[in-house]
Amino acid sequence: MAYLDDSRDIASVATSGRVEDYFSLLKPRVMSLVIFTAFVGMLLAPGGINPVLGTIAILCIALGAGGSAALNMWYDADIDRVMSRTLNRPIPSGRVEPSEALSFGLILSVLSVVTLGLATNWFAAAFLAFTIFFYAVVYTMWLKRSTPQNIVIGGAAGAFPPMVGWAVVTGGVSIESTLLFLIIFLWTPPHFWALALYKQGDYGAAGVPMLPNVAGERATRLQILLYSVVLVATTLVPPMIGFGGWLYTAVAAVSGASFLLLAWRLYRAPAEVEMKRIARKLFTFSLSYLALIFLALITDHLLSLVGA
Repeated sequence: MAYLDDSRDIASVATSGRVEDYFSLLKPRVMSLVIFTAFVGMLLAPGGINPVLGTIAILCIALGAGGSAALNMWYDADIDRVMSRTLNRPIPSGRVEPSEALSFGLILSVLSVVTLGLATNWFAAAFLAFTIFFYAVVYTMWLKRSTPQNIVIGGAAGAFPPMVGWAVVTGGVSIESTLLFLIIFLWTPPHFWALALYKQGDYGAAGVPMLPNVAGERATRLQILLYSVVLVATTLVPPMIGFGGWLYTAVAAVSGASFLLLAWRLYRAPAEVEMKRIARKLFTFSLSYLALIFLALITDHLLSLVGA
């Protein structure tokens, strides 16, 4: 009996590990950002949506993001094996077969698009399908390995979710949803180039032409600074069109100033050790920065509803 109990325990552990491996294929940290920004788009869109349909829509967008992430990991398994930060992913570590990841990604992608179309509207579903295609094919299979501008153009895939969320409610796009897109789109290059600066060796070993490996550290730091200036300026546009109140304006100004200060310090860093330290700090801060911007928009929106 004790032997049988031990066998069941071992099987249970193996099964739970398998589930965890498949969950890892979805890139849960990236998915959480997609869910959050899509939710912001849905919440800020005029008209509102039934909570049940809204929940289904968010689930579909999450599954679409996870499906495209699985397709990304399937295609990138060869370079994931030589990069320290991706070496332990399910495919290069041998815990999931490439064919299984491919099937998993395709099933989730198709399921998410069809369900979203049936539950809400087919414009939003088509937008989600385009987002999945852009990330899995345009970015992963083409841009990532062919140009140092990979993250600039490919970053559009990560910027589409709030527009998809907006389309779920309205059936279309608008100036406001385009602004949400632009904020994420302009945030992506300084965010990932900061990572590339202190993970430069990984990208070089994998043969991925990230900007620091192709144009050099100095040019990359200048590009980070320039994109940061344009990003912060763009975050100050929403209040000009009535899309953000005093709270958002204050948060965007203060956090934007902090972002610019870090970008400037990175550009002026005199030594490689200091440069990598500030690059890591900018990368970490950029995550909080984007969350602050979108949380401020939500809070301003809720305050306006209470005031009304």
